[in-house]
Amino acid sequence: MNRNTKIFVAGHNGLVGSAIVRELKKKNFNKIITASRNKLELTNQQKVLKFLKKEKPDYIIIAAAKVGGIYSNNKYKAEFIYENLMIQSNLIHSAYLCEIKNLIFLGSSCIYPKECAQPIKEEYLLTGKLEKTNDAYAIAKIAGIKMCQSYNEQYKTNYKCLMPTNTFGPNDNYHPLNSHFMPSLIRKIHEAKIKNKDHVVVWGNGKAKRELLYVDELANACIYFMDKKTKHPMINIGSGKDSSIKDFTKLILNIIAPNKKISIKYDLTKPNGTPRKVLDISLAKKYGWKPNHNLKTQILKTYESYLSKIDNT
Repeated sequence: MNRNTKIFVAGHNGLVGSAIVRELKKKNFNKIITASRNKLELTNQQKVLKFLKKEKPDYIIIAAAKVGGIYSNNKYKAEFIYENLMIQSNLIHSAYLCEIKNLIFLGSSCIYPKECAQPIKEEYLLTGKLEKTNDAYAIAKIAGIKMCQSYNEQYKTNYKCLMPTNTFGPNDNYHPLNSHFMPSLIRKIHEAKIKNKDHVVVWGNGKAKRELLYVDELANACIYFMDKKTKHPMINIGSGKDSSIKDFTKLILNIIAPNKKISIKYDLTKPNGTPRKVLDISLAKKYGWKPNHNLKTQILKTYESYLSKIDNT
């Protein structure tokens, strides 16, 4: 790879895709290919194939996906399984047809069983039942992993699958119902702060444990493994550390509303999701990649990005 390598980032407007583009530019790659939805509809196989034949990228990073939190994953299962299956299938198969040998497919830690030994190793895939609230999304992602593995075995491609944990950072989605827990907490706490509310409501009992990864670190991992020879087609990417939703809420309160007395109330009518989810990242470390544990600074940067986003709306 060099700075003239042509890299197509699918989903460049999203949280992860925009971070990948930022990181590529930082590393002086000058042939970054992007396409907005009005230019390329990724669920349309013919348009995807035509686009890749014309652009002829050397590498593809699939950061495009329909994503959301517990509420939207559970309510819109049909859209989640259909759109994600179509996007990834069109890109992976068209890459093969266009003889593009190098591709990175981004999955999700929700592919692993709900009752999984912790920390979660890559080998635990398909060893148990999935979390019901996001099983449609998880099954789509599992299909993408198996598709990449199958094409590697049959067609000798170099399609790698990176499995990130809960990712957050600038350009996140802060919708009150459709966002993941981290941006949702940032929004709730900010609104409690400016409206002088005395509490925030958190879904579930707050005991569920989650692992967080700053999006720029995931972008760094994508570029690192893009040019890395690996024997393993699937690699976990995370921080390797987890905390309860309750503790994350307290941390965000201390960072963005330190002078406010805001309590936490739990909505027990809402689901907790998977009880605990922390990835074993020893394989990524063996290949030379490791995360940067600076969560307070990363949350503050994300909050600053959120403030600039709402100021511009």
